[in-house]
Amino acid sequence: MLKAKQFSIIKEEWTTETKRLPITDDYIFKRVFAYKGNESVLKDFLEAILKKEIQKVTIKNPEIIPYEKGEKRGLLDIKAETEDGTMLDIEMQMEDEKDIDERATSYMGKLISEQLQVGHKYTELKKSIVIFITNYNFLKRNSYHSVGRLKFEKTLKEEYVELGYKEENEIASEYIEYHYIELPKYKNKNPKDFTKLDQWMCIFTQNEGGIMLAKKENKEIERAINTLDFISEDPKERERHNSIVMAEYNRLTSQHNFYKAGLKEGIEKRNWTTGSNNGKNEKIKIAKELLKLNIPIEQIMQITKLTKEEIEK
Repeated sequence: MLKAKQFSIIKEEWTTETKRLPITDDYIFKRVFAYKGNESVLKDFLEAILKKEIQKVTIKNPEIIPYEKGEKRGLLDIKAETEDGTMLDIEMQMEDEKDIDERATSYMGKLISEQLQVGHKYTELKKSIVIFITNYNFLKRNSYHSVGRLKFEKTLKEEYVELGYKEENEIASEYIEYHYIELPKYKNKNPKDFTKLDQWMCIFTQNEGGIMLAKKENKEIERAINTLDFISEDPKERERHNSIVMAEYNRLTSQHNFYKAGLKEGIEKRNWTTGSNNGKNEKIKIAKELLKLNIPIEQIMQITKLTKEEIEK
């Protein structure tokens, strides 16, 4: 979801036709990695994340579904399958909507359930991997790339001693895997020390010097940049990108106005007055609840007519 400030930045970019659009935009992300003929680009990117060689990648949902009013985001994720049957769901997340755990679980559930159609045996189940690239930090870890797997919880020390188990190797399932790439945690390094994933991070962090070097060493990164430049320079592509961003911005504005109108009506129904201690205490109580919902304090101040000090005390 876009904030007004983000929208104004993107809007400004539209006015400069030669400006390269950011791959961190979820529409542009899918447009680059799910572009017909760009399967090798996605394959190289996945190899960098998974640290393994992949022979073939098939993109299961190359189409970009038009934005529908009131529909949840998630229409721009990429579903793919490798030659060994591994199923993947990859998504670029621009804004922290405080639901990444739930979203990741939902995606994983869909990947697994879609494999178990009527008549299929559990033994036919293949590995499922969910990958999130986020434009924000949310894990309490220093690494920009984190891997999550299901592990057994240690219950009795004796179990590990008597049976000879090694706790660090106690994987509960080989069929479920999560990858999180938190872009703000990525730190530029000496190009000679670049891993393949570091090369790809140059595109996401708009490191032009790193991009120039990465293009020389990796033809798939060069192909990705060429696709990104084509999208950025093509009027029809920019117009389509424009419409998607506008739809999201309008949805955000509509939600904001709906919330603001509803809260104002609630205040009026309670007959709150500035001079009433009971009314003021009630407003402070609700204001604190709104803070827990991550509503900006400036917005709460504007609607409730409370001061910042009154809300935070």
